[in-house]
Amino acid sequence: MQQSHSNSYKAAGVDITAGYEAVRLMQQHVARTMVPGVLSGLGGFGGLFGLDLSETKNPVLVSGTDGVGTKLRLAFLMQKHTTVGIDCVAMCVNDIICSGAKPLFFLDYIACGKNEPTRIADIVAGIAEGCVQAGCALIGGETAEMPGFYPEDEYDLAGFAVGVVDKTKILDNTKTQPGDVVLALPSSGVHSNGFSLVRKIFNLQDSTSLASYEEELGRPLGEVLLEPTRIYVKPILELLSKVPVHGISHITGGGFYENLPRCLPKGLSVKINEESLRIPPIFGLMERVGGIPKRDMFNTFNMGVGMAVVVPANKVEQALQVLRQAGEDAYAIGEVVAGDQGVLL
Repeated sequence: MQQSHSNSYKAAGVDITAGYEAVRLMQQHVARTMVPGVLSGLGGFGGLFGLDLSETKNPVLVSGTDGVGTKLRLAFLMQKHTTVGIDCVAMCVNDIICSGAKPLFFLDYIACGKNEPTRIADIVAGIAEGCVQAGCALIGGETAEMPGFYPEDEYDLAGFAVGVVDKTKILDNTKTQPGDVVLALPSSGVHSNGFSLVRKIFNLQDSTSLASYEEELGRPLGEVLLEPTRIYVKPILELLSKVPVHGISHITGGGFYENLPRCLPKGLSVKINEESLRIPPIFGLMERVGGIPKRDMFNTFNMGVGMAVVVPANKVEQALQVLRQAGEDAYAIGEVVAGDQGVLL
């Protein structure tokens, strides 16, 4: 790489040597994510991963891709870039775990107006932390410097995850039946969805509004909103190894009304006991300040439920015990009932 430099390209706004420095700075973070199966390091044209299928007779690969969305705007305003990478990983791995798949590896894509190596390394530090939490490897990525397309101090972030599950263990909602109980795994807050509405509610134009201390939140508004998305992979894998699970829903954009029906076969609905929900104060604040109807809140945000798990009624106590031992303060929020109403609140 020592011979690689271009003054002409640098004059056009792209400094390829900054990219090499960013790679050097991120190597320590990537090293934290190494798991058995990784066959390559940074710098190759592709990330290599060797599959150990000794315990998987009928392997099925499950993939997921997503980004962080306009939550990134808050990171720009607060000049804090170490947590959005966790969000990026979470949005991918929390999706593929809904099929029962164990995440294997992750790749990222960062597009920016100007490659600031320290900032890129901060972003990758968050991605690496997310991978560690999910038990998967960060085996590659791409940083694209695009002057004139993005402002110099802005970037976009997306990711891609691949996992594996035995074909006989895929969660496809076919076992869900009336009487099954819906368990909630609490969210850490807004997670990474609905931020176009969040920014409108609080009129987030600069860092001043984000720095304001909100008494009912107990923290500055920006800290609460930038709280990274929780990653549920390890607790869910533990649950799947010990309890028959009939369905899992990652509560993302579209809230309850869009995501809960995904783990239901035709002819079944979910009846939620609203009084049982442990709704964090940030949602009440948004509903009040923005004058948002309750239905729109439940159709946009997770309302404190990051993941919903459907289990047989006779396995509820066992499931709760397993999840709590895995660090999840899970609790029951409703049941599966007959009908095509979708979600009953």
